[in-house]
Amino acid sequence: MRQAHAGVGSVSFTTCTLLTAQLGVKNIVAAYRGTGPALNDLVGGQVDYMCDQIVNLVEQINGDAIKAYAIATEERSPVLPNVPTTKEAGLPDYQVSAWNALFAPKGTPKEIMAKLNETLVKALDDDTTRKRLLELGSVLPDKAGRSPEALADLVKSEVARWTPILKAAGAVGTQ
Repeated sequence: MRQAHAGVGSVSFTTCTLLTAQLGVKNIVAAYRGTGPALNDLVGGQVDYMCDQIVNLVEQINGDAIKAYAIATEERSPVLPNVPTTKEAGLPDYQVSAWNALFAPKGTPKEIMAKLNETLVKALDDDTTRKRLLELGSVLPDKAGRSPEALADLVKSEVARWTPILKAAGAVGTQ
């Protein structure tokens, strides 16, 4: 099978690395410079599959340009209600979630961090912004999940989860 990804370190790369490790298969892997070119080749049939975040694919799935086999979350997505979860599809251990965050350089003054966080929270509470993000299949964090402390905890847990998987695949150094 020919697998596409948007480049080493991308969501599509890491999530497919986990999938192939769990399935115990080897693929012909094609690295692209971004999701757009990888998705174009998927739509065009030059590759067989890719793993990616829902926000990049909802429109192509709903437009029947590509087929979604499963969503790697606990529950089905409201924007793709007919697509089963990976648990329903027989891969209960394949659970992943892409997320986005706002970062600043180390040492950024606390008042600037507070203003950035305040602005982000305001944007996520904006009805138009929320509506569009939800239409794309995003899962928005609750109020408690929008703090710098919650982000620090998330990053720590994600590094702990993904480092062994990527090391085993030879995708990161062993330092």
